Amino acid sequence: MPTAVRCSFFRVVLVALLLVALLQLLYLSLLSNLHGQQQQRSAHPVLAGTPRAEPRWQREQKDHLKSVLASGGILDAGGQYRIYRHLLARDAGQSKDVALASHASLSNLWHLQELVQRWDGRISLALFASSGAQAKLAAVLTYTLAQLCPSVRQRVSVHLVCQSGDTAVFPEQDDAAEFAHLQTCQAVFAKVANLGTNIINYAGNTSYPNNLLRNVARGGTGSAAFVLVLDIDMVPSQGLRSGFLDLADKGVDPHLVFVVPAFEIRHTRRLPGTKEELLRLYQVGEVRAFYEELCPRCQAPTNYSVWLNLPEKDPSRRLAVAYVVEWRDPWEPFYIGSKDVPAYDERFKQYGFNRISQACELNMAGFSFAVLDSAFLLHKGHKLPGDFHSQKEEENKRNRLLYRGFKEELKMKYPHSSRRC
Repeated sequence: MPTAVRCSFFRVVLVALLLVALLQLLYLSLLSNLHGQQQQRSAHPVLAGTPRAEPRWQREQKDHLKSVLASGGILDAGGQYRIYRHLLARDAGQSKDVALASHASLSNLWHLQELVQRWDGRISLALFASSGAQAKLAAVLTYTLAQLCPSVRQRVSVHLVCQSGDTAVFPEQDDAAEFAHLQTCQAVFAKVANLGTNIINYAGNTSYPNNLLRNVARGGTGSAAFVLVLDIDMVPSQGLRSGFLDLADKGVDPHLVFVVPAFEIRHTRRLPGTKEELLRLYQVGEVRAFYEELCPRCQAPTNYSVWLNLPEKDPSRRLAVAYVVEWRDPWEPFYIGSKDVPAYDERFKQYGFNRISQACELNMAGFSFAVLDSAFLLHKGHKLPGDFHSQKEEENKRNRLLYRGFKEELKMKYPHSSRRC
C-alpha cells in the first residue's frame, strides 16, 4: 500500500476515534447534568418528584402550607394588611412556658438563625412582605428553612403579613429554582442574608407595621403563659427561658412584667452569653446600654448603674428580681409578660413611639416593672444617628402627634387609674 494511502487511512481512523471519544464525553456530561438535576429536584421540597418519594412529615407540611395560602388569609382591623397565620403546622406547646415573639422583613430574616440557637423554646415570627413578589419569596424561604433546618421546623411558627392587595401562593418549580441546589441549613441562611442586601427595611412606599407584627407574633405563641417580645436583631442571654420558668414556678404577681435589660454590642463575632462575659465587654467599651447615644432617657428607668453593680452571685443560682420600678416617660423596656398585657396599638408604624405607647398603657393599666438580676438582651451593633433612613424624623413627628392623642384616649380607657403617662 502506498505511503500516502496509509497516512490517509490512519488519519481517518484517528478522527473516528476522536469523534467516538468526544461523543462519549458528551454523553457522560449529559448523564451527570441529568443526575444533578434529579438530585436537586429530590432534595428541594418544592421540586420533589412524586408524593410517595417524600417523607410523611414533609407531605404534611406541604399540604398545610398549601391550605393556609389557599385560604387567602385574613385582613387586619384596618383592612390594609393581609395576614396568613401559621404557615407551618405547629402544635400548641406547653401552657407553663415562655415563648419568644419577634418580627422581621425579608431583609432581616437571616437573624433568625442566631435567635434559634440562643433561645431553646418556642419562637413566633411575624414576617412582613411589602410586595406580591416578596410574599411569594417569603413562602419559598419559609418552606425551605423548615425542610433543611430541623430547629426551625420544630420550634418556629411563621406568620406572613403583606399588603391587602397582595396574595401569597404556594411556590411553583420556577419560583424555587434558585434554592434547588441548597443542601444545608447554613446554606439557606447564607442565601437569605444575601437576598436581604437588596431589600431595604423601613424605606420605600410601604409602611412597616411594627406593632401589627408584634401583635401577630404574640398571638401565634400558642398556649404559652408568658411572652418575650423582641426585635429580630436582638438575642437573649443564655438560659433566660429556663431561668424565668424556675422563677415563675414559685408564683409571680400578675401585675408585674419582668424587664430584661438591653444592651448594644459593637462587634458581633462572639456574643456574650452570661452576665460575667457581658460585664467584661462593658468595661472595655464593646458593650453599652441600649440606645445610649440616640435616646438615653428611653432606657434610663432600667437603672443600668445599679444593675451593673449588683452583688456578684454564684452562676448556679436561679434568676431573680433585682428591684421593681415604676414606669416613666419615655421608657420602652423589653420585658416578659403574661398574655393579659395590653396589645400594641397598631396605628403606630415605621419609626417612633411604637413600643413607648404600649409601655405607657401598661403603666396606666396598673402594671409595675420588675428588673431581672442576671438576664439581658443584646442588640447586634451600636445604634448610631447615621444608621437610619431619611424619613425617620418625619415619621417620628407624625407618631409623636399620634402618641399625644393616644395618651388622652388612655385617660378614658382607664378612668380610675391614678397613673399618667
